[in-house]
Amino acid sequence: MECTIDWLGADGMAFVASTGSGHIIAMDGAPEGGGKNLAPRPMETVLAGAGGCTAYDVVLILKRGRQDVRGCSVKLEAERAESDPKVFTKIRFHFTVTGHGLKPDAVERAICLSAEKYCSASIMLGKTAEISHDWTIVEAAA
Repeated sequence: MECTIDWLGADGMAFVASTGSGHIIAMDGAPEGGGKNLAPRPMETVLAGAGGCTAYDVVLILKRGRQDVRGCSVKLEAERAESDPKVFTKIRFHFTVTGHGLKPDAVERAICLSAEKYCSASIMLGKTAEISHDWTIVEAAA
């Protein structure tokens, strides 16, 4: 895996990441740090990556378990250390899983497997942050 980060110029603090898979991600700093608020902060992209990683796992595990999953969203709320390095100290993952007749134990199992075994991003963040998970099941409309 590889990634190249390019600064977009002397008049701001915006950067573009070019990933090894051929995609780009824009990032920018806060105005008080010289940025122009044109894109997510780098730490927001770290948080988003953890959310995407675990959502991917949960959907895949539920599909493989023959659950009729129709939607999955994860809201992450994080706290950071007050002083540098301002690592994440707490992260709460709240899953909303939508489907037909989803079994609560299957949803809980999928979330636990992601958290404990498969989601590299959240497991890595768990080295500095207290991580919690909760979830809601929503019955899909017919």
